[in-house]
Amino acid sequence: MRKSRAKKHILLPDPKFSDVLVTRFVNNLMWEGKKTTAYAIFYSALDKVEAKAQERGLDVWKKALNNVMPSVEVKSRRVGGATFQIPMEVPADRKVAVGMKWLIKYSRNRGEKTMADKLANEILAASKNEGASVKKREDTHKMADANKAFSHFKIS
Repeated sequence: MRKSRAKKHILLPDPKFSDVLVTRFVNNLMWEGKKTTAYAIFYSALDKVEAKAQERGLDVWKKALNNVMPSVEVKSRRVGGATFQIPMEVPADRKVAVGMKWLIKYSRNRGEKTMADKLANEILAASKNEGASVKKREDTHKMADANKAFSHFKIS
């Protein structure tokens, strides 16, 4: 029998914007427990976004995050010795988590000099529906669409 589901951690809102979503993003961005450094990177990236986009940095970031979040993904399921990729709706909480992780991952892979520059440019690209993280979402949707024939194997 499986163990009980882990309890959700209650996050405190971030100091600048008082937003729990920002804290969640910074927790994903953080390396080796250096939260202050992660906050500094995030806030300076938003300042750079604000300077380039002539909009409020937090609004551009939220728009970028919405553009990156997937609505469907594929999950593997073994049926009679064969493994099928089954398209599934993504739960709301996982949507946000996956979107954040993709945004951070693809900003780390960019060519700019500092992490703040990388993150700022990936946020700007994602807010305009371009960039590597948005391409990842589109690829995920295409894969789910291609495997629509196996949707009757849905995991209950």
